[in-house]
Amino acid sequence: MTGIRSAALWGVVGILSFLVLLQGVRLFVGPVGIGIVPTVAIAFAIGGFVTVLSFVLEPRLASKERN
Repeated sequence: MTGIRSAALWGVVGILSFLVLLQGVRLFVGPVGIGIVPTVAIAFAIGGFVTVLSFVLEPRLASKERN
């Protein structure tokens, strides 16, 4: 269960990182031209990718003692 929980938390970190980055771009550059629905869809796609990637790579990194 620890691996699934850890992967899910890394997915949340991915989602929040994307949203913070997008807010920073909107603050300093201006409007991006992406609505709220596509923004949320992209954020969840990134979160899903990060979740799967961390679930797959975590055992490999743990076996090499790099975490």
